[in-house]
Order: sequence, then structure tokens, then C-alpha cells
Amino acid sequence: MYILLAIIAAAAIGVAAHYALPHRELRGVALVPAVGTAVAAALYAILTWAGPGEASPWLWIAVLAAGAVAAVATALASTRIRARSDAAAAAAAGIR
Repeated sequence: MYILLAIIAAAAIGVAAHYALPHRELRGVALVPAVGTAVAAALYAILTWAGPGEASPWLWIAVLAAGAVAAVATALASTRIRARSDAAAAAAAGIR
């Protein structure tokens, strides 16, 4: 049941990362929260199966930190890839 709290917290962190980082118009609004949530949920499941209990603060720190890192990395990478792709498409079309 606690995994639901981890998923909700990771989704909130992902939404915050999407809106806090620049160039959000270049990426989808659901991409960053979805990746952060998926990473946090998978890590939560793996860590609870590995041994630490649900009450362990290290489990929560690791899960939320991994979700945040994944969300920020996804936002930065997708923005960079989209900007590069848009520039290449514009150059191919002779717009720029």
C-alpha cells in the first residue's frame, strides 16, 4: 500500500521538474512525470523485495531521489534532443 505514496510523490516531483526546468514547450507534459514515476515504482519494488522494510527512511530517500534524478535527466535530454531535431528539420526544409 505504501508504494502508492511513493508513486504519488514521484509523480509530483516529476510535475515540479517539468515546470521548473526551461524549454518545457519542447517536451510533452506527461513525459517527465511518467519516467520519474516509473523509475521510482520499479526501485521501490526492487528495494522492498531486497530486504529493507517500508518504514526504512533509506528506502524512501533512495526511491524519491532516483525518481527526481530520472525526471530531471529525462527533461534535459528530451529538450536537447527535440531542439536538435527541430533545428535539423528546419535546415532540411530551408527555413533557417
